[in-house]
Amino acid sequence: MSVRAARIRAIPSRQVTLGLALLALGFLIAAQLAAEGPRIRYTTQERSPLVETALGLQTQQDALKSRIVELRTSIQDIEKQDTGSAAAIKDLNANLEQARIAAGLISLTGTGIVLKLEDSTQPVPPDGNDADYLVTAADLRTVVEELWQAGAEAIAINDERLTTSSAIIDIGGSVLVNAAYLAGPFDITAIGPTDLFTRLSASPGFAEFVQTRRGSFGIGISWAEPDHVDLPAFAGSVNLRESKAVPSPSGAAP
Repeated sequence: MSVRAARIRAIPSRQVTLGLALLALGFLIAAQLAAEGPRIRYTTQERSPLVETALGLQTQQDALKSRIVELRTSIQDIEKQDTGSAAAIKDLNANLEQARIAAGLISLTGTGIVLKLEDSTQPVPPDGNDADYLVTAADLRTVVEELWQAGAEAIAINDERLTTSSAIIDIGGSVLVNAAYLAGPFDITAIGPTDLFTRLSASPGFAEFVQTRRGSFGIGISWAEPDHVDLPAFAGSVNLRESKAVPSPSGAAP
């Protein structure tokens, strides 16, 4: 054996074991430091950008919250405006509905009366005029005018709705109402207050008409007060552009 081998042999085994253990410990510490070095460097290098990103996100979130509050406020304002707009639209629709009714563009059902005018069945005397014993456009116009003055709100003759532009004219042996040629008997239907017939009967003009046409010429004049009456909508074209109220010559309300 050599001198070096003899010296190694002379070292106690306990010291050898302790040295190996210290060597292993040193290796482990070095390995741990080597592993932690990059992690510490990574954390140190990345911390500032991450913080900035977090702060930026927080700023955006605060801005979004503020925007949400603004939008909610705007929605509430719009809802309040919509409430006013809805009321205005409701009033506008109500006015439009009344205009359509006045123009005869809507069919109606309500309380009212029905008057029937029929040609006379009496023989015409030798010195008489045949036309006096027939229901004419003048008779229809008289009844219609009396109905308006009694408070009628809508009128139709043989289901032909009358409007502000309606004309009632004798054409040969028929009567032209609007654009329809009508023949007797004539049913004049009117919607109005429940006492419409009472008002009509109290009119001196209507009483005189009945006395003259029925009493003198035998024109058939009858009436009925059903539970309700139906009026069709005006079927013609509406081309009225402008109109105004004209005072009645007699001073009576139209």
